[in-house]
Amino acid sequence: MRYILYAYILFFSISISAQADKNSFTIDANYFYGNITEHNTDISHLITGHPSGVILSYNQKTFGKKAWESRFNYPDYGASFVYQKFNNQYLSENYGVFAHYNFYFFKRNVMFRIGQGLAYNTTPYDKVKNFRNNAFGSHLLSSTYLMLNYKKENIFKNFGLQTGLTLIHYSNGNVKAPNSSINSIVFNIGANYIFDNEKSTEYIPSTEEKYFKEKIKYNFAFRTGVNESDVINTGQYAFYVVSAFADKRLNRKSAIQVGTDVFFSNFLKKHIQYKAVAFPEDNVSGDEDYKRVGVFVGHELFINKTSFITQLGYYVYYPFDFEGRVYNRIGLKRYFGEKIYGALTLKSHGAKAEAVEIGIGIRL
Repeated sequence: MRYILYAYILFFSISISAQADKNSFTIDANYFYGNITEHNTDISHLITGHPSGVILSYNQKTFGKKAWESRFNYPDYGASFVYQKFNNQYLSENYGVFAHYNFYFFKRNVMFRIGQGLAYNTTPYDKVKNFRNNAFGSHLLSSTYLMLNYKKENIFKNFGLQTGLTLIHYSNGNVKAPNSSINSIVFNIGANYIFDNEKSTEYIPSTEEKYFKEKIKYNFAFRTGVNESDVINTGQYAFYVVSAFADKRLNRKSAIQVGTDVFFSNFLKKHIQYKAVAFPEDNVSGDEDYKRVGVFVGHELFINKTSFITQLGYYVYYPFDFEGRVYNRIGLKRYFGEKIYGALTLKSHGAKAEAVEIGIGIRL
């Protein structure tokens, strides 16, 4: 499973890098220092110091040569590396690689970056050597970071400065228990440098017609992966999700969705059996159905051939109570042509992750 995840995020990184058309590009280096947020009281013993680290990034500029670039105010895309020291003996250090986009506002003085990737923790949970690390149950973690910076480029001889706040999230998506996860809010300050700045930097205005119309599209998707219940060492099991939904494009950027999911979660079958034996006072017979059916509404943001999805669902078939009836899903899709896409998504109940899903789908 971990090698599939490595390959998938590498694919996203290569896909972004492959779009480069020899425009000018920048690199930036940021130092950060901040705090771990106590989103869960179970991790209070892990908040003993202030995390610090560095973020190194490559950013390919866009100038409107492709329609999507002017549509999003000429963003950057690229890759970044994050090193974080938690200053806690049980959490130790994380190393992460990410694909990211930079979006600009207020005459390009404010930059918002969203990065998605994988991180490696050096000291995950071990029942003998490191039983206090209940945040990370595995070396390999899914990670997201959000950066909001005031940024000025080319202040002196291609060098510029940037500073602001960054949120860094780590979780293994319940691939293996425990998985309390860690969120850090940090202050960052750094410098940037422009390469090939002598090239033309004129932004090409959009020539797209503002009016955009598309018929309702019908989607079918299959997702899978492995996960484990919150009970440590109960085992990792494969899950399968079959989805059918319709989407309607509101404009060139956005579409709304409505549909249904059918969940076949084998970890839940084992969890039901465990509850029936270990907690007889909960009146669990062990014969409850482990399958669930949900309905959801969602939104899809189209950025070139990559899109960002958010969905909110409710179980209409819910024979066993596990984390509540409401669930949510966020993630990335990558289109191969007009109809086929791959997806990497995180399904959770509020802030409680249940599974990292790898999927394939068709949009008709």
